Amino acid sequence: MKNISVQTDIPGPRSQQALLKQSQQESTAISYPKRLPISLAKGLGCYVEDLDGNVFIDFLSGAGSLPLGHSHPEVVAQVIEQAGTLCMGLDFPTLAKEQFTDAHLSMLPAAVRDTYRMHFCGPTGADAVEAAIKLAKAVTGGDEVISFRGGYHGCTNGALSLTGNRSMKKNVPGKMPGVHFFPYGSTSRSQASSVLNQAQVDAALLLESALEDVNSGLGNVAAIILELVQGEGGAYVADKAFVERVARVAKKYAIPLIIDEIQTGCGRTGTWYAFEQYGITPDIFVTSKGTSGIGLPSALMFYQKSLKNWPSGSHIGTFRGNQLAFVAGAKAIEVFKRDDVLGNVRERSQQIRSYLENLQRDFTLVGEIRGLGLMLGVEILSPRTGKVCELTASKIQQRALRLGLITELGGRDDTVLRVLPPLNVSAQSVGQALAVLEQVLAEHMHALDADEEAAQ
Repeated sequence: MKNISVQTDIPGPRSQQALLKQSQQESTAISYPKRLPISLAKGLGCYVEDLDGNVFIDFLSGAGSLPLGHSHPEVVAQVIEQAGTLCMGLDFPTLAKEQFTDAHLSMLPAAVRDTYRMHFCGPTGADAVEAAIKLAKAVTGGDEVISFRGGYHGCTNGALSLTGNRSMKKNVPGKMPGVHFFPYGSTSRSQASSVLNQAQVDAALLLESALEDVNSGLGNVAAIILELVQGEGGAYVADKAFVERVARVAKKYAIPLIIDEIQTGCGRTGTWYAFEQYGITPDIFVTSKGTSGIGLPSALMFYQKSLKNWPSGSHIGTFRGNQLAFVAGAKAIEVFKRDDVLGNVRERSQQIRSYLENLQRDFTLVGEIRGLGLMLGVEILSPRTGKVCELTASKIQQRALRLGLITELGGRDDTVLRVLPPLNVSAQSVGQALAVLEQVLAEHMHALDADEEAAQ
């Protein structure tokens, strides 16, 4: 699979049957197939094939969990070999776990590599967030947490309580109490969004003043949790001055700073972890999606060795001993180093940005382009109003799918077209995907022009 090939309507007949059966058997909470109505059969690299034989470029990449794309042959070979030896090891030491641990620690900046311990969490990033909050509360004795508007940290009870999206929480009673949301200091200058960013308010100063003010309403704060790029929130990038000030304030008040690297981690932003680009050393950081390199469940918490109040059995989970994920992750890191995948992330990011900036000049519906590395987002506007437009974004996503490009929407009201290709994606594949996007934008603008002409 090296080229797009869409030969049927979407969904095709076999996908249609599979989607119907899914709707009858599974929870109504399923989400991706409602926007992207296909049934997947196989994948290789940045391409996937559905049950009807249609081939798509996948710029969703398992929601960022496939840093080397689908079914990387070297990683698959390691998994197959390990499957015949040991699949589950709980938290016993094993050779596979040792190699995985050494590989991930080797990717930390040398200056801090020996200052962290790793904690193996349950299978999802949300579980790592739960572990981080639990550890921070145990260490500080505090019971309140500071989070930021636009943030997304997962769907378990505590993680959801830390998430900004109100629609996800409105029908969920009994959320974790003591969560305070502050404005996010973003580099965004978009006038089309309602986000309070660095251009409108000094978000870090607002946080610092609240911590200093004895009448601010804050209680005993156990942690500050922060994404350096808000993925689900719309690819907003944290301003460096904002992050530096938050880190200083956290240190001043002895509040553990938790950096959520669940999606930004493992090379997605062009460095192994996004915090490397901000010159900070988190007290705790969590990561998950890219840790196995191939989409096998794995979640990690790294914490400073000075945070000692973490007795045996404090946070456990059966599937933290996934040996298949361990051998896959170790091999993936080997591939990253050998093939300079981080260098490719930076090169492809520049390629995509340059192309999108040209589209921005040509099409009024392309708004702000945001993100780091290969975690990018394109704000979609109404050409008539210049404001973000959910309907236009949805139409672009749907038409792109029918021309062979899989993308996802994010941000407030799903008005940001997200770009999450595999990190080893080739320049040629990127060019194919961007050509599809340009065709979709041109078709949309042509249709608008035709409608206006007909109305006159």
